[in-house]
Amino acid sequence: MAELEPLRRAQFQLLAGPAGRTPSATELTALLAAGDVVGWLAGVELIPAAVLESAGTLRVIARNGVGADNINLQAAARCSIEVRTAPGANAQGVAELALAHGLSLLRSIPQGNAALHDGRWERTKGRELGDIRVGVVGYGSIGRRVAALFTALGASVSVHDPFLTGPVEHELVADLEVLLGRSDLLSLHAPPSADGPLLDKHRMGLLPRGAIVVNTARAALVDSDVMHAALESGAVSGYAVDAFAEEPPVIDELLSHPRTVMSPHVGGFTDGSVRRATEAAVAQLLDVLGGQH
Repeated sequence: MAELEPLRRAQFQLLAGPAGRTPSATELTALLAAGDVVGWLAGVELIPAAVLESAGTLRVIARNGVGADNINLQAAARCSIEVRTAPGANAQGVAELALAHGLSLLRSIPQGNAALHDGRWERTKGRELGDIRVGVVGYGSIGRRVAALFTALGASVSVHDPFLTGPVEHELVADLEVLLGRSDLLSLHAPPSADGPLLDKHRMGLLPRGAIVVNTARAALVDSDVMHAALESGAVSGYAVDAFAEEPPVIDELLSHPRTVMSPHVGGFTDGSVRRATEAAVAQLLDVLGGQH
């Protein structure tokens, strides 16, 4: 992988985890024990306190993505391990997936495809972007691109972000509940909160009947039981999800619902996003480790 060459040129030895799947805590601990590991280029694998506490020489974890909620940050700080992320590197890939899920559900493409495979001829009247209002929660690097993509295709777009920084190029709605109440399609791009799901029973009930929810951020943003009830009643007509509490996920009643559309956490899994995220993570590792090798 060409993006890792700067590490090799700096004479760091590279250790690889198991290919094609998420490593277990036991496997991560074994990798860290294989030598004097000083840097870790991390994906979405869970990194619990026990793993960090076993890494006596580790100085820095560089995530090849924007979030670090898979890492026990308290344990990392206690072990003097610096954690860095690659904000914005996968923004275009995630934004394009959110757009794709939104368009797909607006036209019931997954349901039509499934019906045809089953030998059934079922047609569902769709909605066009010019007739709907899109709400975007989280106006960071991903949310901004999602808003721009839907706007370019003719949708009316409003955004909400209580931690807003930078210029605002779309209608900003300060009250989340107001935004929810007029979002025919809601796209989530916020971090999870310790206060519980962003879409709980009360907030889910504010969405217009038949709304679509696209979640390419974190599973914890949505109350699973409440979403299942909303799909059953028709209050929500479609739910698209790309990130799961456990990966691969256990297919429960929500994920097996015919109006739920899943993708296997591929938002940032594109050639461009992986390249940019890896380059950024490598730069973060070298910035912290400098000439140590």
